[in-house]
Amino acid sequence: MARMIGAQMFFETLLDQGVDIIFGLPGGYVLKVYDVMPKYTNVIKHVLSRHEQGATHMADGYARASGRPGVVLVTSGPAATNTVTGITTAHMDSSPVVVFTGQVPTPYLGSDAFQEADHIGITRPCTKHNCLVRKTKDLPQAMKEAFYIAVTGRPGPVLVDMPKDVLIGEDEFEIPKEINLRGYKPTTKGHIGQIKKAVEMILSAKRPVIFGGGGLIWSEATPELIEFVHRLKIPVALTLMGLGSYPVNDPYYMSMLGMHGSYKANMAVHESDLIIAIGARFDDRATGGNFPKFAPNAKIVHIDIDPSTIDKNIRVHCPIVGDAKQILKQMLELIPSNLKIDRGEWFGKIEEWGREHPLTYRQNGDKIMTSFLIDTLCKITNGDAVIVTDVGQHQMWVAQFYRFNRPRTHITSGGLGTMGFGFPAAIGAKFARPNDMVICVSGDGSFQMNMQELATAVENHMDLKIIVINNEHHGMVRQWQTLFFNSNYSASHFDVMPDFVKLAEAFGAKGLRAKRPDELEATLREGLFTEGVVLIEVVVDYEEMVYPMIAPGGAMNEMILEPADMT
Repeated sequence: MARMIGAQMFFETLLDQGVDIIFGLPGGYVLKVYDVMPKYTNVIKHVLSRHEQGATHMADGYARASGRPGVVLVTSGPAATNTVTGITTAHMDSSPVVVFTGQVPTPYLGSDAFQEADHIGITRPCTKHNCLVRKTKDLPQAMKEAFYIAVTGRPGPVLVDMPKDVLIGEDEFEIPKEINLRGYKPTTKGHIGQIKKAVEMILSAKRPVIFGGGGLIWSEATPELIEFVHRLKIPVALTLMGLGSYPVNDPYYMSMLGMHGSYKANMAVHESDLIIAIGARFDDRATGGNFPKFAPNAKIVHIDIDPSTIDKNIRVHCPIVGDAKQILKQMLELIPSNLKIDRGEWFGKIEEWGREHPLTYRQNGDKIMTSFLIDTLCKITNGDAVIVTDVGQHQMWVAQFYRFNRPRTHITSGGLGTMGFGFPAAIGAKFARPNDMVICVSGDGSFQMNMQELATAVENHMDLKIIVINNEHHGMVRQWQTLFFNSNYSASHFDVMPDFVKLAEAFGAKGLRAKRPDELEATLREGLFTEGVVLIEVVVDYEEMVYPMIAPGGAMNEMILEPADMT
């Protein structure tokens, strides 16, 4: 058994866990780790971010695009607290991010030493697990447990706090062969009794709907879901986080559901007699928030790996705890492959709703509509790019008008709604998917929150595209002010804006701009197919609003529909 210092144990354990990239920023209490790092740079790449929040979003984007855990390394105090927004973002969206923070030496804990903060207490509410390592010999086990917890069950972020004396201390290096955590035994296989009950409910339903969420993507359940849907002829609607888990060109796919979902998807959910929720947690944005009015005539089958989501918001008639992929396989074993089902009347009604209020837009006048921009982007890329968005109106238009056919091609901050997430997450996604076109679609407000990471992208010679949608407003704030606050546009307009083209050039990237509809496609094509980091500023109509919309606390059949001139 070899002896080594904690900092070396850190890298040896990362290698054992198959880690080949970490995102971070050095500082006092992790300097020994950075001192050892050059010996490992041929097998583990370190990406130097310009802000710890940026590093955490990069790791999150990497995790969502790859399915593997993203790794963050920062120092103590303000560095650790800067990761909290990124950690909470990952926590809300079930993304496996492992954050390693430096900490003051153990004898100084609680003494208000320089850059000391209670990382464990601060992150306890927003991590799946966190721990403080007190002895050098315990570091490998703590790290292996962190990765195990992050990726098993419902994925989520884990933080490991590493005091300086643990990192510089020396001890015997040993990685445990197995992890056996008392009290942590995630269920993956569904209870056979509940499986049989669910199948009976599904076979007797006349108007079933699949309500699919992000759990489908994390469990890699798309092939099983497609077979399940085709065998049973059930229409599919997806949450924002579920987009990409079912191909949009499939005849059984409806659209996104929820606050900005389509009329037909929301009405289908409302009028259904059975909802099969898979990997979704019935949050207020997916259901409208009026839980008592949700699908009033439907029984609900809820499949989720996290038992705490069952009956949390919506009363469930048949809960099944376990992995979505495994449970769908179990169900398929009980469903005849040659089943004869006629749902013509149900699909006819759904198509009627689609004709009544189609998901559409109208590009007219000399101002670019963001909806038109996203539709054009989808046509140019043939819906085949990895799209990483920030939060706001553009996020919803991407969800509505970009046609996602594959899992892990739509990456966004859903649960926390984190502005500033998109650009650094796109950097992480590009490291995960170097051979795919990765495009960050951001608003002018969101992009300004982490635009310093342009330096990171350029420094790493990335082939990354950024579309900054400039409406000189916090667009979604303005929309809510228009609809619910008597058009009182308080603090939603930017009086001072950077020249985004010059900003890109200042960082060594290429900058382009489109201001008129007739120049949009050519500008997009030039930017998307130019090698390197390219920022494309698109100046759009700030008065355009996202429709349909369910008002806060509304039911899914109570949508604010598009203006009359769009019908």
